[in-house]
Amino acid sequence: MDRTTDGWLSGGIGMAIFSGSLPATRMAVADFDPVFLTGARAVIAGLLGLALLVALRQPRPRGGDVASLLVVAAGVVLGFPLLTALALQHVPSAHSIVFIGLLPLSTAIFGLLRAGERPRPAFWAFALLGSALVAAFALSEGLAVAPASDGLMLAAVLVCGLGYAEGGRLSRRLGGWQVICWALVLALPAMLVIAAATRPSSLAPVDQAAWAGLAYVSVFSMLVGFVFWYRGLALGGIAAVGQLQLLQPFLGLVLAALLLGESVSPAMVAATLGIVICVAGARRFAG
Repeated sequence: MDRTTDGWLSGGIGMAIFSGSLPATRMAVADFDPVFLTGARAVIAGLLGLALLVALRQPRPRGGDVASLLVVAAGVVLGFPLLTALALQHVPSAHSIVFIGLLPLSTAIFGLLRAGERPRPAFWAFALLGSALVAAFALSEGLAVAPASDGLMLAAVLVCGLGYAEGGRLSRRLGGWQVICWALVLALPAMLVIAAATRPSSLAPVDQAAWAGLAYVSVFSMLVGFVFWYRGLALGGIAAVGQLQLLQPFLGLVLAALLLGESVSPAMVAATLGIVICVAGARRFAG
């Protein structure tokens, strides 16, 4: 298997894992406060990451890498989970699809700025079209007007795109799993404070489904998914592999239908087919 194909395969696995985050979060926030969930998931993943680094005797990152790792932590460990959790307190989850559809474009732009990638003009055309299709689908489902939540979601997309691009750049040298583990460890003190300050007074009322949701977003969304995702970005290109995120909202909706009994509309199927074409086009013209 060549390097690029390996990158797309790894990125696809990471994206598929991330697509389960929304249904799992829905399960978790039924009984957990969203801010506590943000802190708790990062604490659990951070402790697992620390154990991996110690067990495998990984060297500490260089001084010059710490700043970049802090950018990763700020974007994908703290920023995106917290901002989206706060936004989704006030708007339906379908509303977030408009902004998640902008995440691949944000990743590609930061890939250009931070990693020096230069995709061809046709790539940007497919990237813009894919983002527009995701946004059009979400708009067709009907959206509430919530300026404050929209601002939070836009900020979440920007910090996450930066975190993805910075992590993908670092992964070329440090390795994908090492990057996310070190980012989680650096964020651990702050996330411990957040989790402790917002912890529930009693865990007795928490349903098993909420515990399952917390376990998924902690182990898979916060750690395992990034191992594959950052490896994919490093091997296949940040801008190119990042376009796989266009499929993430639709996979998330499919999982929500299977796990939560939500319906899958014909519009969703049609939009997904269009997105697949855009992702294929972006891959072809990424280099």
